[in-house]
Amino acid sequence: MSTFPPCPQCASQLTYEDGMGNYVCPECAHEWPVQAAEAAPEAARVYRDSAGNVLQDGDTVTVIKDLKLKGGGGVVKQGTKVKNIRLVDSDHDIDCKIDGFGAMSLKTEFVKKS
Repeated sequence: MSTFPPCPQCASQLTYEDGMGNYVCPECAHEWPVQAAEAAPEAARVYRDSAGNVLQDGDTVTVIKDLKLKGGGGVVKQGTKVKNIRLVDSDHDIDCKIDGFGAMSLKTEFVKKS
């Protein structure tokens, strides 16, 4: 089963192709050409913290829960401030250096923007 892009007007996932080179949204009746949808570039990924705030490179964040480090490296305590984060497209979204622990990767769901 092929998947069609969501409607650009209402973001409905129920779109379909009408057989004449257009996609159609049954919820808002919007139509748009197939070629335009295929040629559209991918939107840049938006990184959000646990509270839904948008994160950017260089932000300062605070850890919201104790995080055990793999390999017996200790625990990053709740409330630890992490300065100058770098966002990456990986399973862990943040690369950073934490005083006393060194370089590591964190998930955005465990931090909040300071």
